[in-house]
Amino acid sequence: MSIVSNSIINADAEARYLSPGELDQIKSFVAGGQRRLRVAQVLAESRERIVKQAGGALFQKRPDLISPGGNAYGEEMTASCLRDMDYYLRLVTYGVVAGDVTPIEEIGIIGAREMYRALGTPLEALAESVREMKAVATSILTGADAEEAGFYFDYVVGALS
Repeated sequence: MSIVSNSIINADAEARYLSPGELDQIKSFVAGGQRRLRVAQVLAESRERIVKQAGGALFQKRPDLISPGGNAYGEEMTASCLRDMDYYLRLVTYGVVAGDVTPIEEIGIIGAREMYRALGTPLEALAESVREMKAVATSILTGADAEEAGFYFDYVVGALS
């Protein structure tokens, strides 16, 4: 939930106006909006590059994944792995735009660990794929933009670990 929604819900639950501190937090959130949108746009426009390079790096570090018996063995399974990486990159962009991890948590994390375990997908490999995407993405972004995106990649890694 964004700082705006959260502040309003909390104030309403207490039947009060927004406090000066809450208004300052909202002001800061709004001021950072252009940056968050810019970061999300760069990530979205670079998605193919990010997923392809990160996938290549992942498979170099973890050849067991693409070897016979591995979770990404064969064209179809490799494509599924890259599709899942793209999904988590998309979730990162949602978090960046919202300025909050709630969309990531609600859309992509709740139940994901159990689903991947049931499928026999090693969560550490999935977390490693997100680390690799972070490395590629933060090499495209600079300064505060890279830090902003990095926070959400790190959140996904932590949630999958």
